[in-house]
Amino acid sequence: MAAGGSDDALRAKALVMHERLCAEYRCPIPYFASLDPLSELISSLLSHRTKNADSSRAFRTLRARFDTWEAVRDAPTAEVQEAVAAATWPEQKAPRLQAVLRGIGERRGGDLSLDFLGDMPVPEARAWLQALPGVGPKTSAAVLLFSRLRRPALPVDSHHHRVAQRLGLIPANVDVGPAHALLEAQLPTDWDAQTVYDNHEALMLHGQRVCFFRGPACHKCVVLDLCPTGQARVGQPALDLSAE
Repeated sequence: MAAGGSDDALRAKALVMHERLCAEYRCPIPYFASLDPLSELISSLLSHRTKNADSSRAFRTLRARFDTWEAVRDAPTAEVQEAVAAATWPEQKAPRLQAVLRGIGERRGGDLSLDFLGDMPVPEARAWLQALPGVGPKTSAAVLLFSRLRRPALPVDSHHHRVAQRLGLIPANVDVGPAHALLEAQLPTDWDAQTVYDNHEALMLHGQRVCFFRGPACHKCVVLDLCPTGQARVGQPALDLSAE
């Protein structure tokens, strides 16, 4: 059982929260990209602990400098590091990208494509990706959901995680990695990729625009009555859905 009540109560709360945040942020939310899954994997790895503008610049430079992912794999690591210099820790990310590309080729008989993941069940596809170096639950979900595969896998970023904790959907001591399984289990299993994407994006946007890390704007929050953290700040009891 996660924070805030029974599993059924948490699922009910997650759905109400989803409906309100989707109304607030105008779902369906357009996808921000449509990369092939391998390109999305490289982009996601570059984005770790990096501002979006900087990781996007690093990805564009990498693609401009090298014609193919095979060329990135086989290039001197120093050249790859120079290409991704806009990202944080390029000295770590360059050899990791090359290790990931080598790992994919070794497991796929030299083929550098992840399109085959579209034919696998989502849990199996995520497990396949997470066997690669540096790929965790957030990256595996991002590759499946954000790429042109459009598979229903839920990524959890820092904003999404913070909002979920404050709402009591997950315990305060659960880190981002383990939060993926808990939050995904609260969503209906028949949701398509767009609805899962809307859920992630709506929570992320709420974290960016209202539920700030410091000084959250609780007076503007459309789910304040569901939020024990916010209610403690404003001095009112949170809505209990366990009896519904």
